[in-house]
Amino acid sequence: MSLHDTGFAVLRNHPIPNALLDNLYVKWMAFFKGDEKDRFRTDPDTNGGTQAGYFPPTVSETAVGHSTKDLKEFFHAVPGSPMPSGCADDTLQYHESAYRLGSHLLGLVQRHTPQDVIESLSEPLAGMLSREASLLRILHYPPLDGTENPEALRAAAHEDINLITVLPVSDQAGLQVQDTGGRWIDVSSQRGDIIINSGDMLQEASSGYFPSTTHRVDNPGAGIDNVSRISIPFFLTPRLDVVLSERYTSGSYLDERLRLISR
Repeated sequence: MSLHDTGFAVLRNHPIPNALLDNLYVKWMAFFKGDEKDRFRTDPDTNGGTQAGYFPPTVSETAVGHSTKDLKEFFHAVPGSPMPSGCADDTLQYHESAYRLGSHLLGLVQRHTPQDVIESLSEPLAGMLSREASLLRILHYPPLDGTENPEALRAAAHEDINLITVLPVSDQAGLQVQDTGGRWIDVSSQRGDIIINSGDMLQEASSGYFPSTTHRVDNPGAGIDNVSRISIPFFLTPRLDVVLSERYTSGSYLDERLRLISR
């Protein structure tokens, strides 16, 4: 299984319509290039882990172990919270479809997991999932203008916190994973594919059987055009009371990681 070997997998035949994905890219690109972002700006003085709204580049994340903010802005799309009117219907449809897909995939993952790993789980993987704890993020990586910190990346090397991430392939290249030798490898996929990667919580719950692989989004350069890049990861996360291991619940793990992420 690819998730066990590399922490990443690519889905070609999936139930989410390509037309829906196309609409998401077009409409959210229009939002990020428009003039209504400040209407949806989140409060940077509150805990930024899951709150809804727009996060400008000035309050973007600094990946754990890094000292420079990522070159990005993003929107947390939370059902029941305000969203740009032109984006809301498609985003909510995608939220539900991707959540169902992720739940189904976790069931398949468990069916192909060794029995000793299954017996170590506190409960079935799909049963751990929570709509309220899961987070749909729409990311915009703007073109570089030459004033950026030379050490900054669109997304510095990191691992995802959650169980699994559902990620439609972006129009633009740049997503890379780090192999066991420390080399950066481009994720091979095509438009319409969906990338699945395992996160820290799945790694913790499976005693390392499913690795949470380090990945990044590289800056424009050789093979990467200096244009806007939209990325729409859905971080599928357990209920906060789920026991991941003897060391952590989902909630305690999330709290620990969020304290390490600077804004």
